[in-house]
Amino acid sequence: MSTQTQTDPITTLQAALAPARAQLVAHGVYQSLHSLADLRTFMEHHVFAVWDFMSLLKALQRELTCVELPWVPRGNPATRRLINDIVLEEETDLDPEGRPTSHFELYLRAMRECGADTAPVERLLAALAEGASVAEALAAAGAPASVREFVLGTFQLINSGQPHAVAAAFTFGREDVIPDMFRHLVHDLRQRFPGQLDTFTYYLDRHIQLDEEVHTPLAQQMVRDLCADSERRWAEAEATSVTCMSARVALWDGIRAAL
Repeated sequence: MSTQTQTDPITTLQAALAPARAQLVAHGVYQSLHSLADLRTFMEHHVFAVWDFMSLLKALQRELTCVELPWVPRGNPATRRLINDIVLEEETDLDPEGRPTSHFELYLRAMRECGADTAPVERLLAALAEGASVAEALAAAGAPASVREFVLGTFQLINSGQPHAVAAAFTFGREDVIPDMFRHLVHDLRQRFPGQLDTFTYYLDRHIQLDEEVHTPLAQQMVRDLCADSERRWAEAEATSVTCMSARVALWDGIRAAL
């Protein structure tokens, strides 16, 4: 990054990620959802990514704030505020009726509303509650191979001990790209299935709004703080982000093959 002294390193990173991002945003899975049955298949795969996103988020909260007892101040107060603000809305946002809920639980509600099968991901949660490892829980859930690969990749990153890399995955592999992935999808679904997918379109609209207007700027600042002036960390942030986007493409490939 030494040659970019007058350039925001986030801008430099975004430019480097542009080809991988474009491949993800242009993926054919979005145009392959021709019926409610197709959408159900999509959701039955995608819900695992919604779930593992929460673990990615909580990993950052664990690393960047103090969640043990006795409490001691940890890290940069500004970074603590950033991650806690994001956790507040992801873990306890408001549903369409104004009641607190996590985005994951809202997604489960949307699945039930359109007749998608929530049993596999509920088996995963039950297995985890009984002490199973993530790999064991995925097996108990009967998760498709593409889902298992995606989730295990997320947890490999979580366990890497590199908060800057986890922050890059969270920011550029998830928050930054989600609005562009889902914007045209929500418009299409609302036109084709009026009144049948209200919770799902609310979920998508909420993510587009929060991720674009609030979470992405906060997350980008978190990456700036964690990478600081380290060329190695910025390079690792770029490599991790590309890997995460490629993993999402592979997940989308698996869904498209299942349609």
